[in-house]
Amino acid sequence: MAKQAEIKYTQLFIDNEFVDAVSGRKFSTINPANGKVIAEIAEGDKADVDKAVEAAKRAFNRNSKWRTMNPYVRGLLMNRFADLITRDLDYIATLETLDNGKTYTSAVQDIQASVAFLRYYAGWCDKILGTTIPTGDASITMTRKEPIGIVGQIIPWNYPFMMLAWKWGPALATGCTLILKPAEQTPLTALYAAALAKEAGFPAGVINVIPGYGPTAGAAIAEHPEIQKVAFTGSTEVGHSIMVAAGKSNLKRVSLELGGKSPLVVFDDADVKEAAEIAHNAIFSNHGQNCCAGSRTFVHSKIYDDFVKHAKQLALNRKVGDPFDSNMNQGPQIDQEMLDKVMNLINSGKQQGAVVETGGTRKGDIGYFVEPTVFSNVTDDMRIAKEEIFGPVQTILKFDTMNEVIERANRTNYGLASGIITKDINKAMEFAQAVEAGSVWVNCYDAITPQTPFGGFKQSGIGRELGEEGLKEYLEIKTVSIRVAKGN
Repeated sequence: MAKQAEIKYTQLFIDNEFVDAVSGRKFSTINPANGKVIAEIAEGDKADVDKAVEAAKRAFNRNSKWRTMNPYVRGLLMNRFADLITRDLDYIATLETLDNGKTYTSAVQDIQASVAFLRYYAGWCDKILGTTIPTGDASITMTRKEPIGIVGQIIPWNYPFMMLAWKWGPALATGCTLILKPAEQTPLTALYAAALAKEAGFPAGVINVIPGYGPTAGAAIAEHPEIQKVAFTGSTEVGHSIMVAAGKSNLKRVSLELGGKSPLVVFDDADVKEAAEIAHNAIFSNHGQNCCAGSRTFVHSKIYDDFVKHAKQLALNRKVGDPFDSNMNQGPQIDQEMLDKVMNLINSGKQQGAVVETGGTRKGDIGYFVEPTVFSNVTDDMRIAKEEIFGPVQTILKFDTMNEVIERANRTNYGLASGIITKDINKAMEFAQAVEAGSVWVNCYDAITPQTPFGGFKQSGIGRELGEEGLKEYLEIKTVSIRVAKGN
């Protein structure tokens, strides 16, 4: 039975206070399991972003409490924030499931992972080091790494809390101040995180949260002349718009983590049953709403029929329903728009001649549920093999040789992730070197940890998140050269 949770925060969070939008407007956030309104949320736009920038600017002043704080203390604040998230884990996971529709079990895992990401970056606060550079006896040259300034962060609805942690971790570790726009579909956990950040002791203005829509609040962030960097996770289409806005405004730094159509290649030396399970989780995790999902499953022709049989059974075993029911593996898609998109692509697969092994239909008429769907006999020219579906749809393609599958795997505008399942280290390394993707997973998938850089090639993005690489997106390097006077 679906749990309920008291919705404590529905306003914007600016300068450590919850406030109404300047316009007074509100929008509904919907429970995707039943289509009902959970709460009315304050709708921020340009006027509110301007207010948040002013608060962030005060917090970033060189004499402010935040800027003069010992970096070690900054790390303590981040760990205190992580402690509070752990304390309220059940409540936050419940909010996430209500607002997003992911199973409560996976929401708990997301929040636990978020704590790990935040603690990882808390450890970096006092370890962001410059260098000394030999430039001759007459001078001393050194570098300083300094926070870039006020950053705007725009996150998606598929992993609402975890994407917040990915963005806040490096921004806070480097000493930036930030304005976060959560997705309009899933604002609840971001607002609660803001309240916890205040409770943890972050100074006013360091963290600001502005729920609202992309064309208004998101655009105001991307265009703002005093925001020095924007970090965005979402669609490639919107990524293009953000790049344009950054170019037209103040040439703000941009990091983008965008869409994908990631290949997972299964060779004939693999254990077919094990490979089918890896491939199943690679696509069906988070209801297929995953930018790095293994959404093109290439299987060697020698084991193709056997693999399809296993893949079909795994999909048939998958239980779809109330995300608060611990027996369920899959909840609803996020909203009506995404349900329509997924069903449209499923129908295109049927029309273009792919074979529906199982699924292919909507489940029920309440909420946005889709039956786990497996397509065989998929060819590269079909829409389901080219377009990002972002739903529980596995497309299984046949291949014969390494050269052929590398060529086909790379024949896409995307390049976020990839995988290969084989017992042959030479095959694994040849593929890893040749594939155009930011992550290559061998005999596993979605192997993402706080210390491993994540990001895309081609139109899957710019820059990297996580690991030490993730810090670089929030830092400026300053070179200081000092002439040394010679003594008598």
